[in-house]
Amino acid sequence: MALHFAVLAYIVFGAYPAWWRPKLLLVHLPFALWGLGIATLGFICPLTLLEDHLRGRSGPGFIERYLDGVLYPGEYLVLSRVLAAAVVVIGYAGAVALWHRRRRHAEVA
Repeated sequence: MALHFAVLAYIVFGAYPAWWRPKLLLVHLPFALWGLGIATLGFICPLTLLEDHLRGRSGPGFIERYLDGVLYPGEYLVLSRVLAAAVVVIGYAGAVALWHRRRRHAEVA
């Protein structure tokens, strides 16, 4: 479960380290795309499958079991997903903007 929370946090906030190391976006991109697929297309998270197998049960996924209605009320599900997506987009936008600024600065120098 701790690994699951860590991966979820990385999906949401993983673009921010790329503000200092732009190549880290290449590491984060598959996580971000997978998170998008889970949130919008209903992909099944392999960590949920592993966790269910190890616990010997199935049923709701990790997010439905531990986050929906626990960290935020169910009526805020869409809002929470939109906010998480906004955090990811802002992370990527900042990383790209800083990368372009540094590149222009290096060309001038």
